[in-house]
Formats: sequence, structure tokens, C-alpha cells
Amino acid sequence: MSFTAIVPVRAGSKGLPGKNLRPLAGVPLWQRAVDQAVEAGAARVILSTDIPELLSMEHTAPVTLHPRPEALARDDTPMAPVIADAVEGQGITGPVVLLQVTSPLRTVDDIRNAVALYGKGDSDLVMSVTEADRGVLKYGLLSDGRFHALSDPSHPFTNRQALPPVYRPNGAVYVFDAEWFLRNGGFATERTAAHVMPPERSHDIDTMEDLERIETLLRP
Repeated sequence: MSFTAIVPVRAGSKGLPGKNLRPLAGVPLWQRAVDQAVEAGAARVILSTDIPELLSMEHTAPVTLHPRPEALARDDTPMAPVIADAVEGQGITGPVVLLQVTSPLRTVDDIRNAVALYGKGDSDLVMSVTEADRGVLKYGLLSDGRFHALSDPSHPFTNRQALPPVYRPNGAVYVFDAEWFLRNGGFATERTAAHVMPPERSHDIDTMEDLERIETLLRP
């Protein structure tokens, strides 16, 4: 399936300044994501960025630069308007794969498998996930002084080992249709399929400690 990859690369980062330009195993984080997109077969790779260094670089096909507006490069900017800006600004149609540079341990096969899952046509969104602590099913919300279980009223009183498996988004791969995304106004949908990734490849980089830990994992 032909698809366009969008790689958002923002200049600012509170937890790790200059994070997206930092090398991991000798390859800058942004370049690692771009290389994965190309190897996975992306027809186009849109690099959405406000980083002057990247905007001034020569990028060969299929990579296209998309200058990100300052209003969409703040610490509190959600991802949805960033994607909408790239889709509209670059006239993107058809399947889109979002690759965040802070999830460098995904593989090219993760991308290809997520695209193939989306290609079955029975979901609006494919999202990569990883197994998480099932103990969260014991949690609940408070409303007017009453406790409401997140899922099943019996879960707060069930042994953790007997609870069903729980999965969380790991931020590595998202696949969706460009036109659907604009109509929908973002990612939220009940028609979401899951591409499961193991915990050891679901690390995210927010701090220098994260970067150093993943660097260690990549050593031969």
C-alpha cells in the first residue's frame, strides 16, 4: 500500500534540550525516523519542523520539508493540529503513517505490519501498543463522593494476576487516512486496530536518562 509518512520534529524540549537532533547510536533521532519511513516504503516523507538547521539542509526525495508555524511548535501544542497542518499544507491524500522520533526502537517491520493491518479496511486508525500494568484496572473515578471502577465493578477486588491484560499506546506508529483525519478532527475513534509491540521496543525518549538507557540497549 502506498503511504505518506509524517515525521514531526520540534525544536523545543523541556526534558532534554535539542532532543530531536541528538544522535542515538551515531544517527540523529530525526534521521532515524526518516530512514525507517523510507526503508518501509513511504512514497513521501514529510518532515514537519521549526528547526532552522533542518530547514536549511538539502533533503533528497522522497523527503519534503514542511516548515511548522511557530503557533504549532509550543510545549503544549497537541499532535492533531500539527498533523492537520502538514496534511493540508502538503496536499496529502490517502494513507498516512505518523512516526514520532522519540520512539526509536520501532522496526521497519513494525511500520509495514501496521500499514498491512490498516489495509484490511476495517479500522479508521491503527495504533501501536504495548502491554502495561493490569493493576490499573483496580482504579476508578470519583463522582459526588462515589467510586466508579474504570471498567468492571469487580476489578478493584480481583487479584492482579487474574485481571485481563491491559495495553497502552506506545507512540511508535499510527496509520490513518488523511481525509478521514481532517473530517474527524483528530485521532479519536472507536474503530482503532492495535499493532502490538513488546515492552523492550516501546521505550520513549523524554530525558537524557532515557537516551542513555536506549543507547545501552542498542549496543551489540
